Amino acid sequence: MSRSLSSGIISAISSEAIKPFFAIELRFDTQTLYFWTGLGNITVDGITYVGTGQFLKVSEISETAEISAKGAMITLSGIPSELLSLILSEPYQGRLGIIRFGLMDANRSYLLDEDGNYVLQEDSSRIDITTGDPNDLVEIFKGYMDQMNIEEGAETSTVALSMESKLIDLERPRVLRYTDANQKSRFPTDRGFEFVEDLQDKQFNWGRR
Repeated sequence: MSRSLSSGIISAISSEAIKPFFAIELRFDTQTLYFWTGLGNITVDGITYVGTGQFLKVSEISETAEISAKGAMITLSGIPSELLSLILSEPYQGRLGIIRFGLMDANRSYLLDEDGNYVLQEDSSRIDITTGDPNDLVEIFKGYMDQMNIEEGAETSTVALSMESKLIDLERPRVLRYTDANQKSRFPTDRGFEFVEDLQDKQFNWGRR
């Protein structure tokens, strides 16, 4: 399917150097989680995305000319093992997940110490102090959380979450019956099928006196 680019994305493309990234939204029952594949927090349209850096990976997202459901995979590594109980206790299947794509100017500013050396984080990455956040994001995938696979290590674990496209609904059978109960489940005041059950064994003497 064709997609139109927002003005914010078009503006970012015109920069001398750009940095692409993904932003993830996972809508659980108790809360909605927002992550992005960079460091620090960014705010877009009033929503703050927590930076996960190299610990968050997004699989290839493909589309075809035909109407078919293509899934996606999100992998989050470096999760402390003591937090796995929170992941396992939260219902997730069938909940909505969204993957967005964004761009930002790659000409970044990083924190320096008094000697002019970069101040590094625990994972040896630089601390980005560039002002300003991306203006816009483009939705590239929207679907339902399906399966969560966990690889547990001694100190940290990796969680791989697969998501189904919303088009998967087209493949699910719709079972409808010509019964009064089925009709009233959708139209409570409709009495059109009220006597269908009585007609099953009823005999009609057609053309006789």
